[in-house]
Amino acid sequence: MESKIDIAIIGECLVELSANGTLADTSTLNKYYGGDTITTAVAISRLGGSVSYITKIGNDGFSEFLLSSLKKENIDTSLIKTNDEQNGMYIVSHTHNKKEVLYYKRKTAATKLSVEDLSEDIIKKLKLVYSTGVVQSLSAGSRELIRETFRIARENEVMTAYDPNYTSCFMNSADTKECMEEIIEYTDIIFLSLKNDSIKLYEITSVDKIMQYFWDKGVKIVVIKSHVDNGYYTGYCGNISFCKFYNTQKAIDTTASGDVFNGGYIYAITHGYSPNDATKFASVVSGLQTQNYGAIQSIPYKETVMGMI
Repeated sequence: MESKIDIAIIGECLVELSANGTLADTSTLNKYYGGDTITTAVAISRLGGSVSYITKIGNDGFSEFLLSSLKKENIDTSLIKTNDEQNGMYIVSHTHNKKEVLYYKRKTAATKLSVEDLSEDIIKKLKLVYSTGVVQSLSAGSRELIRETFRIARENEVMTAYDPNYTSCFMNSADTKECMEEIIEYTDIIFLSLKNDSIKLYEITSVDKIMQYFWDKGVKIVVIKSHVDNGYYTGYCGNISFCKFYNTQKAIDTTASGDVFNGGYIYAITHGYSPNDATKFASVVSGLQTQNYGAIQSIPYKETVMGMI
């Protein structure tokens, strides 16, 4: 791994096949790549951050495509290992009033992630480690890897950031909550959706109460996305601030906007921004991304973001 790397992300890189139209009617699928954590990694890199990605990629027909795609985004791939499993995949289609997504994630390469992929010496050199509940849900091995990585990071005063990113498509709510609880004591920053995480996992509808719950658990910064209030709440040192979504009237595709927000926030917090200012910065990054189609293709570069602030 390059010595300049500040951020490491543990995740799964998926093959994306997309259609312009319904899956029933389309005759062509366009190849790309995606996944929650890789979207965050690309966002950080396009903003100028130095990020390494930790995963396992399968030696199938997509392996070189995935690796070369990450390298083109200036993401460090030296910690990526390969195996003989297949790569995960999802198929997505867009129409004016409907979106279809099909996931194929069983027995994939990334399910073989384990503590053997952990390097304490590398973690000690970082500013921040990030992962999600989606990655924990892949297997017992990936779950253990994230727990141990966060524990070692906390012991070495390396920041940790986490998003449960709960989705009922392929995650169990009880398991997701259990995964969260086992790493909370090692987590510095947590990103939550009021609807998908606070309400569905904890049955808490109050921003104040969910903030206090995680503060009491030792989490330093709690960021909550609320579609009801059309913005983000940031909780830090007992204070809660609010930032509206950026330019929502121009939004045409909100796919992975939360993952892009997380990337913007992680970049900002590791580059001297205060917790509140990091939210404002990340809101612009995410808002710009929603103004075009394609989760990763539409992620803005730093120059564009700075021109809007």
